[in-house]
Amino acid sequence: MLISFEGIDGSGKTTQARLLAERLEAAGYRTLLVREPGGTELSERIRDLLLDASLDIEPLAELLLFAAARRQLVMRRIRPALEAGYIVLCDRFYDSTTAYQGGGRALKDLAWLQNFNLWVTENLVPHRTYWLDVPVDVALARRAQLYPDRMEQADPAFYERVRNTYARLAQEEPERILRLDATAEVATVHAEIWADVQQHLAAGTRFERGGFSTEKSC
Repeated sequence: MLISFEGIDGSGKTTQARLLAERLEAAGYRTLLVREPGGTELSERIRDLLLDASLDIEPLAELLLFAAARRQLVMRRIRPALEAGYIVLCDRFYDSTTAYQGGGRALKDLAWLQNFNLWVTENLVPHRTYWLDVPVDVALARRAQLYPDRMEQADPAFYERVRNTYARLAQEEPERILRLDATAEVATVHAEIWADVQQHLAAGTRFERGGFSTEKSC
């Protein structure tokens, strides 16, 4: 089972991904937590480039760097873990590319990006995606005390476009993408996620138990 966490910077997705990983570990499920971009040596090096505020990266080059990092993560970590019976939690996956490079950068239309994303991952689609939705002003206020990386230096209008794209994706794929009000308390959001995950686990999917593996998350 592959579960992804999405949202604009400051939405709280990383916190929720880690909480779910800890909850699954406590329940005895073999769980792998990874982040995007990152999760492999190559992908982490690409991450450093993408977040380097001193670099001016052309939008298409940015898209291809994200895709390269994702391809390496999928082929070296995610697919092997899924085949071994792990539940894989991903702090961002290809919906981020559709929302940020498609909606935010207006680089390509969404249909083109969705096909591109599936080509990069060889049709690997999350079983469930949690979209942690917060207003842009709330997200920016949460990030105000941190030094922004290259991606976080975008203006509010950029984030509004990203958020609107997430809303469109959720409308187009309601069976996969679950919108959560991320302005609620952390514990409240986690309880909603855990209740939803339990329904998926009770639906008959079998997972191996025992053990927990984690990568640093964003």
